[in-house]
Amino acid sequence: MADQSNRTPTGVLVAIDIAKRWNAVLIEFPDGKRQRFQFQHLRRDYDRLVALLQSTGSPCRIAFEPTGVYHRTLAYRLLQEGFQVCQVSAVAGARYRDAMFNSWDKNDPKDAQVILELLKQGITQRYHDPLINGTHDLEEISKTYERISRTRTKLRHGIITHYLPLHFPEIERFWYSSRNDWFVRFLIQFPTAAAVSAMSREDFIAAAWTVVGRKVGKRRQLEEIYDLAKNSVALPLATDSVAVETFRLQLSRYDALNEQRNALEAQAHALLKDRHDYQRLCEIPGIGPIIALVILAEAGDLHRFSHHRQFLKFCGLDLAKAQSGVSRGHERLSKRGNARLRCALWQASISAIRMRENAFRDKYTRYIAPDPESRDRRRKARTAVTAKLARVAYSLVKFDRPYRGRFEVGLPSGSISLNAAREANRTS
Repeated sequence: MADQSNRTPTGVLVAIDIAKRWNAVLIEFPDGKRQRFQFQHLRRDYDRLVALLQSTGSPCRIAFEPTGVYHRTLAYRLLQEGFQVCQVSAVAGARYRDAMFNSWDKNDPKDAQVILELLKQGITQRYHDPLINGTHDLEEISKTYERISRTRTKLRHGIITHYLPLHFPEIERFWYSSRNDWFVRFLIQFPTAAAVSAMSREDFIAAAWTVVGRKVGKRRQLEEIYDLAKNSVALPLATDSVAVETFRLQLSRYDALNEQRNALEAQAHALLKDRHDYQRLCEIPGIGPIIALVILAEAGDLHRFSHHRQFLKFCGLDLAKAQSGVSRGHERLSKRGNARLRCALWQASISAIRMRENAFRDKYTRYIAPDPESRDRRRKARTAVTAKLARVAYSLVKFDRPYRGRFEVGLPSGSISLNAAREANRTS
C-alpha cells in the first residue's frame, strides 16, 4: 500500500538502513546537502539522532526498511518524538537498487541511498507501530504460539518415527490427532508394550481407566490396546531402563508444550473475547480463536484498508503476471505480502472446505466440478476460496456486520445469480 499523501516530500529527508548493531543514516537537507553517519541501538545514540533532527527546525520525514525486529525500538522512539515515520518494501528496494547501480551488490551506505531515493519518489508505506496501535500483545501471543506449535510438531514427528517403532509400534494408530492429550499421558504411564502386557487385562483397564479420560467405548478401546501389547513386536525393554527414561523425557516435554499451548489459547481468548472484530471473525466457518488471533495480530486495524483489494495485496493474495509486449504470462499469486497472515487464511479455507455445508465449500465444489480429479484445479479452487474468505473477513470487521450463512444456487450457465441466493441454517 503505497503512501500517496506526499509524492514530493519537503523538509528534511532521513533514510536509515537498519541492522543488528550499526545503522547507516543518510540525511538530505532542504538545500540539497547530505550528511552520513552511523549509530548503534543505544539510548545515547537515539538521543543524539533526535537532537540532530530537532535542531534542523524543519519537518522531518524518516524512512527505513524493516529488518527483523531491530527497527522496533528506534521507530517507537521516533514516533514518540513526533516525527513522520514510514517504511519501504524490501522488494521495491531491491528493484530500485538494480536500476540505480546496475548490480545486485549491496552494502549499508548503498541501501541508505536507495531508501532515500524511494522516499523522495513517495514509494513508501505508512508505518504502524504495534505498541502504539495496541497490537503488540497480540503479536507476541501469536508468534509464541507459532514457535510452540512448530516445536510440538517436530517433537511429535520424532516420537512417531523413532520412539514408537521401538517401544510400541502398534499403538501409533491411536494418535490420530495432535489434540488427543490423553495419548501422551497414557504413554508416560505405559511407555512400552511390555509395561501393558505385564499386567492382567482387568488390572490394566483399571489402571488406565482415568488416564484416557472420557471416551465412547472406553473399555473396548483399552481391551484392543491390551491385545496389541500382548502380540507386539516391540523391543523387550525394561520399564526402568535408560532408553525408556529418555522416551518418557520426550513425552514429558510434549505434554508441557501442550499445557503451554492451552494456556496461550485461554490467554488469547480472555484478551479478545470482548472485541467486536474478534467476535465477527470467529463467526466465519473455518476461523477459530487462533486463526482470528493471527489475523488481528498480523493485519492490525483492518479499517486502515480503504478497499478489500488492498487487504488482499497486504496478504499476498493478489494476482500478478509477467507481461512484455504481446507476451503475457499466467496470473499467479504474488505472495509478496504477509506470509503468516496468508498461511492462516489458507488453513481457515481448508477447514471451511472440509465442513459439511457453507458458502466456501459450495464455491470449492462448483470450481472443481468440471474436473474433480485435477490437482491443479483443486489447488486453484482452494486459492479462490482463501481469497474469498479474506474478503469476507475484511468486510465483517470493517462494517461490523454479522456473518450470514448464504448458499448460492448456480444457473445452468454456471454463473451465480445474486438474486437466486437463499438463506439456509448454518450447520458449520
